[in-house]
Amino acid sequence: MAAEHPWKKKKVGVLMGGLSSERDVSLRSGKAISGALKGLGYTVVDIDAGRDLAQVLTQKKVDVVFNALHGKYGEDGCVQGLLEIAGIPYTGPGVTSAAISMDKAAAKKIFRAAGLTEAPFVELDIRQYGTPAATKAYNSPFGYPVVVKPNDEGSSVGVSIVKTRAKLAVALREAFGYSQKVLVERYVKGREIAVAVLGDRALGTVEIRTRREFYDYKAKYTKGETEYLVPAPLDTVVEHRLSADAILAHKVTGCDGLSRIDFIVTDTFENYVLEVNTLPGMTELSLVPKIAARAGIPFPQLCERILDTASLKLGGKGKTR
Repeated sequence: MAAEHPWKKKKVGVLMGGLSSERDVSLRSGKAISGALKGLGYTVVDIDAGRDLAQVLTQKKVDVVFNALHGKYGEDGCVQGLLEIAGIPYTGPGVTSAAISMDKAAAKKIFRAAGLTEAPFVELDIRQYGTPAATKAYNSPFGYPVVVKPNDEGSSVGVSIVKTRAKLAVALREAFGYSQKVLVERYVKGREIAVAVLGDRALGTVEIRTRREFYDYKAKYTKGETEYLVPAPLDTVVEHRLSADAILAHKVTGCDGLSRIDFIVTDTFENYVLEVNTLPGMTELSLVPKIAARAGIPFPQLCERILDTASLKLGGKGKTR
């Protein structure tokens, strides 16, 4: 007889919503996860994570947290630290891993040190480059096009592909509207491929082909804007190398449970790692559920497998009540 899942008789709090620019996407992820777990017989409490989260967790007497938050405060180590202090096991990365992975510049430096290929970039601080005069005077060291992105946002919020210097200042001002630091990154032309990793193995790949200029927020969350090829049509050697690179990126950034690693694959089959998503979207349009379904893991079972990985990361034993 199969062993019962560890949280089956406990109260599961699904954290969703939150305070970031990705609030709407998080609500959709959280509701999908909550519905799936309830369908499997779990006792689930939906929690829209506000500034009173600590009190709500205590009032609801939550035993374990499924973290479906995206963006700032939920994906950057803040909520993880709160849960560690409260002694409530949770899914996803710990404090350090969350903070590193959300900080794109820090993650790219770790990728480079691990031998992974990432696009060259410079990091601009708002204190030096945030004024209209400074953004107008700044010029890309990589020529054009370049990618401009906030250092600590997700879902392509604030991201622009800039093809001429005349458009650079506008893109910088937009990105600084979301973050104190902005990356200017050499544009790498190629196919957009994502790899899902659960535990220590790759679940599979997906290629993203969008009608838009790139896989931006609208392309991600609007039906009909993007075509998804699962698995990605790749040569076996290329696919194996991508999977190995994804597992390595997962490990070196300290991910726990599920992650999604995004790549650009060039015409010469070079793999450029873009970023690690430690709490990837779980909506009906999200990439990981598509990959898992192709791997024979229905959405409810995927949620259950992720929940099974919940733990405290700093050595605690969890709260008692």
